[in-house]
Amino acid sequence: MAEDLSIIKGTKESQYESLLPQIKALITGEPDLIANLANIAGALKEQFGWLWVGFYLVKQDELVLGPFQGPVACTRIRKGRGVCGASWAEAQTLIVPDVEAFPGHIACSSLSRSEIVIPLLQNGVVTGVLDVDSVALNEFDETDKRYLEEIVSWI
Repeated sequence: MAEDLSIIKGTKESQYESLLPQIKALITGEPDLIANLANIAGALKEQFGWLWVGFYLVKQDELVLGPFQGPVACTRIRKGRGVCGASWAEAQTLIVPDVEAFPGHIACSSLSRSEIVIPLLQNGVVTGVLDVDSVALNEFDETDKRYLEEIVSWI
């Protein structure tokens, strides 16, 4: 597949329905994890225009910054700290409508208002997280959760 995306407008669900097969085509047959994470982050950022889209990977006892699109970010996050660390510790997706109301939120960017974090699981073990931040309050919902969880299941 050419490394071009067909970006559509419309409902959130229709945007995901158009984007998912394109992401699948980008990563199918590519064995390099970093390349795939970079293309996934780029595709999501381009389609939705969110503030920040990226991955943190578990390395020993921390999440370490991986491929991302957006402003510079926190480099390391301890387990249980902030939304990413909490998602890692709980091994579940977290949707935060207002990051200011999340206890212990780590403000990598003061522009971030809402966030969703999806754990990457291999054999029940969290190996990283997909972190997405928006400048809008209450940006993320069950639709995002369902489709983003599907995307990370391919990794």
